[in-house]
Amino acid sequence: MRFLPLVLSVLFASVAHAAPVAAPEETSQPLINIPGLQQVQDVGRAVGTQATELVSAAMGFLGVPYRRGGTSAETGFDCSGLVKTVYQDSLGLVLPRVAAQQAASTKKVARNDLQPGDLVFFNTMRRAFSHVGIYIGDGKFVHAPRSGAGVRIESLSGAYWKKRFNGARRVLALDDEPTPLVMRVSDPAIR
Repeated sequence: MRFLPLVLSVLFASVAHAAPVAAPEETSQPLINIPGLQQVQDVGRAVGTQATELVSAAMGFLGVPYRRGGTSAETGFDCSGLVKTVYQDSLGLVLPRVAAQQAASTKKVARNDLQPGDLVFFNTMRRAFSHVGIYIGDGKFVHAPRSGAGVRIESLSGAYWKKRFNGARRVLALDDEPTPLVMRVSDPAIR
């Protein structure tokens, strides 16, 4: 997985020169085409290096299989395991393990104020905040959806996700300190 930054830079460069592609109709199928990827990269630059690192790290796990309780690319991810791993590997921030705890430990953000790297939450199990993904820009998010599927990109405007959207959260503003439930890897409590 360490060669991923090179692969992603090649992917970003090829998308930048590709002809624009119309967005697909609403579907619960994964979005194979990523027409907004260049926009995501541009938005990431505007928001800061942290957002770009988060989005790149999340995209690096595309295709990794779902595994309940999973927290690694080698064995698979569940939704909150993916989020926890991406934040820890890219920014050195340790988030709680469960989606509902991740929501409780972060700051609310309005849907129209979403920025790449924000967390998006859904009610997929008849309870609030039972599923989480990472917003990457252009109305899309990366997540580990369910057993039998891999980490993928989907649209917030898809009928399934739109109906189940619970809200969005921001882990950190660029210059904020972590909340008590979010720690930096360098914190003594983690050692």
